[in-house]
Amino acid sequence: MQEFQQYIDGAFSDGASQFESLDPATGRPWALMPEARRADVNRAVDAAHHAFHAPEWAGMTASQRGKLLMRLADLVAEHAPRLAALETRDTGKIIRETSAQIAYVAEYYRYYAGLADKIEGAHLPIDKPDMEVWLRREPIGVVAAIVPWNSQLFLSAVKIGPALAAGCTVVLKASEEAPAPLLEFARIFDQAGFPKGVLNVITGFAEECGSVLTRHPDVAHVAFTGGPETARHIVRNSAENLASTSLELGGKSPFIVFEDANIESAVNAQISGIFAASGQSCVAGSRLIVQNTIKDAFLGRLREKAEAVVIGAPDDMATEVGPLCTARQIEHAQRLIADSLEQGARLVTGGQPLDRAGFFFPPTVLDCSDAPQAPCVQREFFGPVLSAVGFDTEAEALQLANATEFGLAAGLFTRDLTRTHRMIRNIRSGVVWVNTYRAVSPIAPFGGHGLSGHGREGGLAAALDYTTVKTVWLRTSDDPIPDPFVMR
Repeated sequence: MQEFQQYIDGAFSDGASQFESLDPATGRPWALMPEARRADVNRAVDAAHHAFHAPEWAGMTASQRGKLLMRLADLVAEHAPRLAALETRDTGKIIRETSAQIAYVAEYYRYYAGLADKIEGAHLPIDKPDMEVWLRREPIGVVAAIVPWNSQLFLSAVKIGPALAAGCTVVLKASEEAPAPLLEFARIFDQAGFPKGVLNVITGFAEECGSVLTRHPDVAHVAFTGGPETARHIVRNSAENLASTSLELGGKSPFIVFEDANIESAVNAQISGIFAASGQSCVAGSRLIVQNTIKDAFLGRLREKAEAVVIGAPDDMATEVGPLCTARQIEHAQRLIADSLEQGARLVTGGQPLDRAGFFFPPTVLDCSDAPQAPCVQREFFGPVLSAVGFDTEAEALQLANATEFGLAAGLFTRDLTRTHRMIRNIRSGVVWVNTYRAVSPIAPFGGHGLSGHGREGGLAAALDYTTVKTVWLRTSDDPIPDPFVMR
């Protein structure tokens, strides 16, 4: 089996112990990962804290930081095939997706490389004639960046990029599920020329790693992507160090289709929105809300396409849907589907794991028009399962779209421009895609509200999350300050 190491203070080392990582395509161990425990975490945070104050990093100009990030972007692009192959092996995500996504990850580092010397302060037109007042934006400190296994190179880039551009240092905790790509990324980062300790990469389990990291007194900000329950633990831990948080959590995103939409385009977008990455995406369009006049035809077309999907080995370029990352996800999907069928949902296609080695689950569609409160409509699957409900009026579509505690993303398919603006205004989500789905860019902020978290990743907004504002007052008068104890 392959063995991986953690990266702390510019050096590679073993963790306190090791644990096995399973190949989702076979269900068998393929690699040994370093398990970071309390001493490792403390060492990583100490390294980041020292680097934050050391002149090698703290004395570097913003333009110099940008050049290092540009070098990192070039290295990520150069090593993208190796990173993609590792992500496919360790997560089961198909190679055609990891290859395309990781090639684009380099663009995020390029964007933040260019932004590094454009994080500006401000001059205030203060109401006192003998004062000049301005604001400085300064790096917030040590950042604990915690990412899940799905799209981990992308989800780390939207944290590492803006944090380093702002002048922070980072301890990156990779998920204990499938951490190989980020441990390999550390080797690429090591070649970019950053001072030691600026980035540290570890992995481990909740109590001995994640909890120790998020409550550490030298951590100033926690940037987390994952589920709401873990986020609650992080928020409670941050009470120990008063760290600020940015939380990009789960979703149960509505995918709304009106009868005037381009149906073939909407079907293709829905297939991509729920079955790409085997549905293992926080923005998966997992709730189809389709007008009743076209519902049956739409579901029929979805069924044809879903049943034609090529399910196979994730490292085969012909494969369109690969395995789930863990056996636990299959059990979760089966339980939610069974409960939903009991409550009146109707199975359109799929619904049972495939009889083969590995963690394979087929594209699944449930018609929940008679069971709009079924578990499959309300809860996140993190798998290739779509729940459909019908509607008659625009008001009903909007009510169904907002009938969730999540608020991450939404898709809207219609040719009616005025309806589009009404719906955009009233859908409660951080992102709305109109006549498209899952489009991303480093320029565009991304995030949600409610159980989908707070804060934004991408764009200038993300970089500002890693800064704190210092207000500077300068008295311009040469006259002595009056004695405050002399009455005049």
